[in-house]
Amino acid sequence: MQKKEVVLKLICLIVLFLSCKQSEKINDDFIFRYNEYRNVTSLDPAFARNPQNIWPINQLFNGLVQLDKNLSIQPEIASSWTISQDGLTYVFSLRKDVFFHSSPLFGQKSTRSVVAADFVYSFDRLKDPSVASPGGWVLQQVESYKAIDEHTFLIQLKKPFPAFLGLLSMRYCAVVPHEVVSHFGSSFRSNPIGTGPFYFKRWDENVKLVLRKNIHYFELDKQGQKLPYLEAIAIQFIPDIQSEFMLFLQGKLDFINSLDASYKDELLTPKGALQPKYKGRLNMLKGPYLNTEYIGFYLNAKNPAIQSKAIREAINLGFDRKLMISYLRNNIGYPANQGFIPKGLKGSSTTPYPYDVEKARALVTNYIEKSGEKPSFTIATDANYLDLCEYLQRELQKIGIDLKIEVMPTASLRQAKSSGKLELFRASWIADYPDAENYLSLFYSNNFSPNGPNYTHYENPKFDALYREALSTLSEPLRIKRYRQMDSIANTEHPIIPLYYDQVIRFVQNNIEGMEINPINLLVLKTVSKK
Repeated sequence: MQKKEVVLKLICLIVLFLSCKQSEKINDDFIFRYNEYRNVTSLDPAFARNPQNIWPINQLFNGLVQLDKNLSIQPEIASSWTISQDGLTYVFSLRKDVFFHSSPLFGQKSTRSVVAADFVYSFDRLKDPSVASPGGWVLQQVESYKAIDEHTFLIQLKKPFPAFLGLLSMRYCAVVPHEVVSHFGSSFRSNPIGTGPFYFKRWDENVKLVLRKNIHYFELDKQGQKLPYLEAIAIQFIPDIQSEFMLFLQGKLDFINSLDASYKDELLTPKGALQPKYKGRLNMLKGPYLNTEYIGFYLNAKNPAIQSKAIREAINLGFDRKLMISYLRNNIGYPANQGFIPKGLKGSSTTPYPYDVEKARALVTNYIEKSGEKPSFTIATDANYLDLCEYLQRELQKIGIDLKIEVMPTASLRQAKSSGKLELFRASWIADYPDAENYLSLFYSNNFSPNGPNYTHYENPKFDALYREALSTLSEPLRIKRYRQMDSIANTEHPIIPLYYDQVIRFVQNNIEGMEINPINLLVLKTVSKK
């Protein structure tokens, strides 16, 4: 080992020791605690592919732009930007007061300010095959990018893409320092240095992750006070949801996210209100979530019933979504009877299709008379959605369709769905960015899985033409019109069966202030405080 590396390691150990001594002085009243039962696999923004990784990464890193609670684009490291009239050139002016978290790898000053060249490096890394980031696709519309000067960053697109700013808000596009990344290599996943409101303190994998307040953070609240308010964030990794719930009720966790079937009736009334015994003790936050739960058909499957548009329509008509939401989810969510694009996104359909069990039964009867066979399917799901599939099984039996259920591990289900090994599957699509194109991409024929999100292998030339037109349409009203046309085309051919549009729901202790929800369920803790 070279002498320089030995010195760096000794400095790192000294910094760690000193910071550990400081951590003993943290006031427990200013630590925010939550559990991540799915575990965290990386704190590197290049691997911010799922909520469990994105949530802590969002506390550690910043990008050019960010989304507010209404999904409007707001400045972050970029103080302002301009877009050329042809929609191809984006020029960002960077703040001059953004600094990386302290690290001995920066030399004597322990930090430095962010410059445009850092975004060049970060974007290069996102596309680097040796890094193998799952987020490289966010730059597929980008022709080139460069640092014009220290505080001006230019991006040139291949063709207009109005949703591009939304893509840049994803944590894949966060800025990272070359000095630290080049030193740690793949170990940057557990040695992250960013610019965010909190800095990395300690990670005992599978046990606990600790983040500390960044006293040099650049953002202020509306009153001009420095963010963040909290001193620390402590994340536990308890895999059992029931144990997580009990710790929350004991006040040892500050919030829980989502609603598990095992405790939904304990917390909620059948109509979806907080149970009276918890009022004043807990607060419930809920609102629209850009997540559509659905059933997908693999249209290249050998089962002849899948090729029948009439049978797919019968399934779409043959179950009561409103009853399903009420019975299985205590009215958390909205019946998905208006297409695939969820509530809250421009372009969603305004024409609902009805629950019509008589028409559904007639379509099935007609199919049996012509084919001589009763339609039968096997649907694949993971254990979390078994109750939903059992509900569908009972309802479809009433219209003459047999549905068998195969329960699979989540990872196996994801792989089998992508490789076309399932004739029917339960899935969800959570928006990566706030534009309806994100949902319509599941029906574009150039996006066939496993290389894209079209898991059904649906193909329609008219849809494809509209999709390509919409991508380059700068006029928002015209683009929204095309989105609605595409959603309507897909809805009439039923390659997927929308089940419900989800809701963000969080339960928080009553001493938590400033927590807001948003339609992409991003955890934002820089504005949270504890009374």
